[in-house]
Amino acid sequence: MRNEMIRSEIDVLVLTDQKNVEYFSDYRTLSWGYKARPVLAAITRDGLLVVASIPESKFIESAPRLFSTVLYDGYLPEAVDALADEIVAVPAPARQRIAVDYGPDMLGRGSLHLVDRLKDIASDRMVKSANDVLWRVRLIKTPFEAQMKKTAFDIVNKAFDQTIANTYIGISEFELYQLMQAQIYLNGAESADPIAMLFSDGDFFYGRPPSSRKLREGHYIWTDFRATYGGYPADRNRIARCGEPADWEIDTYERTRSLTIELAKSFRPGPRCCDMFSKFQELWNEADLGAVYGQVSRIGHGGGLDVTEPPSISATDETVIEPGMIFHVEPKLEKDGAVFQFEEVVFVRDDGVEFLSELSPESVPVIKPRSH
Repeated sequence: MRNEMIRSEIDVLVLTDQKNVEYFSDYRTLSWGYKARPVLAAITRDGLLVVASIPESKFIESAPRLFSTVLYDGYLPEAVDALADEIVAVPAPARQRIAVDYGPDMLGRGSLHLVDRLKDIASDRMVKSANDVLWRVRLIKTPFEAQMKKTAFDIVNKAFDQTIANTYIGISEFELYQLMQAQIYLNGAESADPIAMLFSDGDFFYGRPPSSRKLREGHYIWTDFRATYGGYPADRNRIARCGEPADWEIDTYERTRSLTIELAKSFRPGPRCCDMFSKFQELWNEADLGAVYGQVSRIGHGGGLDVTEPPSISATDETVIEPGMIFHVEPKLEKDGAVFQFEEVVFVRDDGVEFLSELSPESVPVIKPRSH
């Protein structure tokens, strides 16, 4: 990060987002649940500082830490002032340019008071976004991070299969949601944020929370997971059908799945994300599957500590693919009331990719009526 700071002419990098603080300091605390008493951090040219409230002191002192600590007595304004006072103590030439973790895909915490104080103490009276410099570091994952994701995917895949195997006609979205979340925890997840759980035969509304809608024959089930392991979320889409699919559904399922896997396998270092999007368009047109879901402009994205991260697999993203990047490949097709989506996740290696999740099932999972 210090090398990137030098490249970007940043002297002090202020961290307010939980993922950024944990990523660089390895300090994990339940105090993130309290917005009134934030944890802040700052990376300078020769130090790493964590600013925390006095109640954190015993926990911080309970183990060796990679950072120095400043404790404040109070709430967010006092936290900001404590951080600013420490930056002021840095010799002026080394605190001329200050950046904070605000920007696209990087929604740090903080306040206007934080921004105003940083402007006051910066030698150039400016505060810039650290978004680009932070992503240049976080985009490249270690094998350890890939393993955390792999474990998270295994947890949710098993939970989906276990729960769908016991699903029945007449269950509500909310009931199935609760059963699946419970199974996710039983399988070892450390957290399970709310997930999409939708029953539909053509009226998919992807932002809608689970409801009292009852499962009936002909419905497709669409869900998207958020459970984490080691802090790494398992963003993985899964689908199922209630009742036996028609021949055209079986054929469409198999062809869409095959195309998605072929595209995922083709990732490698060197091409740009927009090149991979062009390859997707060629494959999709050749398959003659119909119009791809068009309410988003990309068919995949990066992944790591956040559910979705840069870069985007889109026509406009010119990010060069490098070893260590993780990609979620998930083109979506809605057709005649059915939904076909297969979110395959790859870790880019020097010579190709490693799939971090078990591949989507070869045939659509089917919920059958209970036999009497």
